[in-house]
Amino acid sequence: MSHPHSASASVPAPKTDAAPGKPDAPQKHRREATLAQTVVQLWPYVWPHDRGDLKFRVIAALGLLLIAKLITVLVPYSFKWATDAIATPDSADIPLPALLATPVVICVIYGLLRSFMQFFTQARDALFASVAMYAVRRIANEVFVHLHQLSLRFHLERKTGGLTRVLERGREAIQQIVRMSILTGVPTVVEFALILGIFLWAFDWRYALTVVVMIWLYLWFTRVATDWRINIRRNMNESDTDANVKAIDSLLNYETVKYFGAEKREAERYDRSMERYERNSVSSYVSLAILNSGQGFIFSMALMVVMILCVIDIREGRNTIGDFVLLNGLMIQLYQPLNFMGMVYREIKQAIIDIESMFDVLGQNPEIKDKPTAKPLQIAQAAIRFENVHFAYDPARPILKGVSFEVPAGHTVAVVGPSGAGKSTISRLLYRFYEPQSGRITIDGQSLSDVTQESLRGAIGMVPQDTVLFNDTIAYNIRYGRWEASEEEVFAAAKLAQIDDFIRSLPQGYASQVGERGLKLSGGEKQRVAIARTILKGPPILLLDEVTSALDSFTEREIQSALDRVVKGRTTLVIAHRLSTIVNADEILVLDAGEIVERGKHDDLLARGGVYAAMWNRQREVDAAEETLRRAEAEEGRSVRIAKE
Repeated sequence: MSHPHSASASVPAPKTDAAPGKPDAPQKHRREATLAQTVVQLWPYVWPHDRGDLKFRVIAALGLLLIAKLITVLVPYSFKWATDAIATPDSADIPLPALLATPVVICVIYGLLRSFMQFFTQARDALFASVAMYAVRRIANEVFVHLHQLSLRFHLERKTGGLTRVLERGREAIQQIVRMSILTGVPTVVEFALILGIFLWAFDWRYALTVVVMIWLYLWFTRVATDWRINIRRNMNESDTDANVKAIDSLLNYETVKYFGAEKREAERYDRSMERYERNSVSSYVSLAILNSGQGFIFSMALMVVMILCVIDIREGRNTIGDFVLLNGLMIQLYQPLNFMGMVYREIKQAIIDIESMFDVLGQNPEIKDKPTAKPLQIAQAAIRFENVHFAYDPARPILKGVSFEVPAGHTVAVVGPSGAGKSTISRLLYRFYEPQSGRITIDGQSLSDVTQESLRGAIGMVPQDTVLFNDTIAYNIRYGRWEASEEEVFAAAKLAQIDDFIRSLPQGYASQVGERGLKLSGGEKQRVAIARTILKGPPILLLDEVTSALDSFTEREIQSALDRVVKGRTTLVIAHRLSTIVNADEILVLDAGEIVERGKHDDLLARGGVYAAMWNRQREVDAAEETLRRAEAEEGRSVRIAKE
């Protein structure tokens, strides 16, 4: 009998061609794959052209399979011979030498046959295990690589918890169907053919007809009941994914939940999802019980009919008591492959439900692709140029409207402006996470669309506003900038980023764990790690995206000091929020509503008395208010200490 939550899968659906620059639309009405199509798609993974050892294992496993199934059908015969030997010791129906045709010896043969059957079956499974897991690893790796190739837009629009849950179920389903198609599907067909042949040869057409009718009814009922269970299964998966997303989302925002005392609300929200999952799971179990009961009834009726036929034939002298035992054994033997046939249908149908969301993911084409003629970026001076760039995430809402500027080699250009002006979009376009609708972006005269993404991103060092670190050691996160770097180079990068002393003050030093998303470190410490990582990478171009906007004034000055060392000799584009950090920039671009409204040096822009000057004055007022508040708090603290003394 099947478990209500069992699942299997087929391999990824073929990728469809998408228009350049546009992600594929989700495929709502995909044709369901058949078992034959699934096996055909899986075959390159099960029979890899470059792995002769795995091919040998497949052949050996199939050989053991045939031996095991031949022994399997001999087991009921040994039971028949033992019964006839007891009932009629001198029976000529026992096809064994007289020395072996004794009840005790036949019982020994029976036990040996059952042992050999188990041995060859387990040996087959052990041989095939490497083949199955190699296929699973290959497919899982292809999925993982494909996810990294998809566009930033895709990942921004997806919930990580739901995506990982979908992929987890899909991976498990693929593993199950790889094993099921070879270790269950093929043996089932072989055993079914052998047993049906024995019915025709050892008995007569009435027995075979009864079995054929039973098989037809069994499979028909299985198909109808399974189709009914499909929606139940889909709803259960959706509720499972929803509960998982809510749990991960709440735990990732642990501090926010605590800030607002929302533990009860989060628990109620999660429980509502689990209540829906509970309801759908109960329905799944009930529907499975109905399915299994119906299958059992159909089989039992057929077993009853053939046993009655055999009793009649025994009375008329055509069969022996041993034939009655043989018939019962063969029918019981038939039930297992027959149940597998029903399971194959159920598993294929359920696998499609389990991986249909995974198909949507694998059916997506990367929004940004390298051209077939793309060449590695050749850095000579590392000069950046934006030429009349227009861009919109949504056609109805333009973000950049004809932006043009240049960052000469070795110079620092800052982009400032109010929120929503399009500052961060410039950094994403430079990294080629998106493609402009019109205009051109070049580095040393080479259009970004004509060079490989790997070489482009290898030439740019990024220090983002919100530094998210891997849940590993500080050394791991710094070395991420250049994996082959030596320990001495890692230490040197940390010193330049002014974080080496802090790291060495920790009990575990560079081996200290930073926690999920780097939450064990403060904002300033995370930024220094990000700076050290970029220093270690050693890129000719630097992109600083509002690095100090979320930091206090003291930490900002320290970070700015580290950044001043990093930008020397490098072409640098700064996306700035705090204007005090870019006063020494070679040029400042003021972006407003997607257009450059002012440009020039800091002093020139102040003298002009325009947008930049207004922003500067507002920020000075805010900084002055913060400084006054800080001094008042310090004075109050000093007064309290004096009073206590």
